[in-house]
Amino acid sequence: MSNFLEWFFVFISEILKGFASIFKGFWEGIKQIFNIKNYITIFKAHSESFGVLEWILAILSIILVVAIFALIIFMIILAVRKYIRFRHSLVSDEDLLEEIGVLQRQVLKMTKEKDEIMAMKVAQMGGGSLALGGGTAGGTLSLGDGQEGEAQGEEQTQDGVVITTVKRFSKLLEVDNFYKTYTPPEYDNTVSLEQICEDYRNFACSRMHLFYDIKTIRLFIAGMASTKLIILQGISGTGKTSLPYSFGKFLGVDTTIASVQPSWRDRTELFGFFNEFTKNFNETEVLKRIYSSSFNNDVNLILLDEMNIARVEYYFAEMLSILEMPNADEWKLDLVPNVWSTDPENLDKGMIKIPQNVWYIGTANNDDSTFAISDKVYDRAQPINLDAKGIAFDAPDTPPLTLGFEHLNELFEDAFKKYPISDENLKKIQHLDLWVIEKLRVAFGNRIIKQMGLFVPVYVACGGEELDGIDYVMATKIFRKFESLNLSMLRDELRDLCTYLRKTFGSNSMKESIAYLERLQKLY
Repeated sequence: MSNFLEWFFVFISEILKGFASIFKGFWEGIKQIFNIKNYITIFKAHSESFGVLEWILAILSIILVVAIFALIIFMIILAVRKYIRFRHSLVSDEDLLEEIGVLQRQVLKMTKEKDEIMAMKVAQMGGGSLALGGGTAGGTLSLGDGQEGEAQGEEQTQDGVVITTVKRFSKLLEVDNFYKTYTPPEYDNTVSLEQICEDYRNFACSRMHLFYDIKTIRLFIAGMASTKLIILQGISGTGKTSLPYSFGKFLGVDTTIASVQPSWRDRTELFGFFNEFTKNFNETEVLKRIYSSSFNNDVNLILLDEMNIARVEYYFAEMLSILEMPNADEWKLDLVPNVWSTDPENLDKGMIKIPQNVWYIGTANNDDSTFAISDKVYDRAQPINLDAKGIAFDAPDTPPLTLGFEHLNELFEDAFKKYPISDENLKKIQHLDLWVIEKLRVAFGNRIIKQMGLFVPVYVACGGEELDGIDYVMATKIFRKFESLNLSMLRDELRDLCTYLRKTFGSNSMKESIAYLERLQKLY
């Protein structure tokens, strides 16, 4: 046994001597590297015979060596700091997760205490049992024995309707009360579309000091006939917001203005939402205007100001789908999943019907602070370009006009019958469609052709020319799609298209489209 212990001691000693030699050698190496006194001695011994060039080289060598050592030390310090910061972030994340766990436990505890308090209240009211759910929306309270719950004021659910005293739509109920004693105005049913354009232009000039070209107003009215969504786009200061605002003043019915915010992500920003905690529906002015429009015969405008400061296809997506439905009876927006006895009278099973007498006017700026409007939105809307400031002119004092939706709709229907696009121009449009498909692989689409068939007749009825209306739709809804193509490779095709337009429609026609195509050639 003693021989083994002697061997083991010698064996371990040799291993430890090896480790000691490693640390001793490492330490000796560090001492050797930073032995400044030795470096000075060596430099003195060799520098006595240095020439000028050798002195310069020696000094540069010393500076280089010092810089290398400084860099090594800096990298070591940086690595240590990063490691410490990484460890600190890990510790912070762990602390945060632990804090979240504590908060979750506190929430569960408070929820349990709330349920106990509610049970005590019910017991004090007569011993009724407390049930959550049971056909009510999102866990609202109902009492098993038919007694009224003090917390929310609700009673039993009968035939799918929650019998309650709580009013969750306060603004819409105000609308109900207002229209119980409402007397509609006497609408002017003799005015024509051309007169509407002239009177509004003079009203804006004389009463509001706003100056619009007559063509812009014709485009606006024609856009209302072709779609429920109009996009006013162009540079700032050209009157995009003022146009729908002043038009509402002209009709005697103020335009509802919704200032779009960058944070808008879904439809709740526009129409509101049901708050499960307060049991109230957070109504917006847009929702109130849509609801009130179902009671009147007015021309109602809703302005989405700076509509592309957020993504339109996010917060307006559901409305885009609704407005695309061919049957207007299906234009319904689902607000709440159930029915309460105190809901507004024009809500149908928690859904609100979108009336036909509402138009949505959006203003759009094209700069770094906004999003590009997608083709999905453009295809369903009528863009109107406002790129120039209005020129002042003299106009007679013109009062507002009391215009009813039914009369305006009749004017649109009469225009569709009296001024349909001529067969000659329809054939030219079809041939142009085939030419564009062959050369540029872009098709017009049935929706755009349908909108053109509604837009152009009303534009003519407002006092415009048929080819000008066709030209405007071509430029804003068809040729606009060319921007998504590789136009740098299609300059010849664009030039040929301009030539084709002049040859087909006349040298003095299609000015809007040709100007737009020539601008694309220069830009790309």
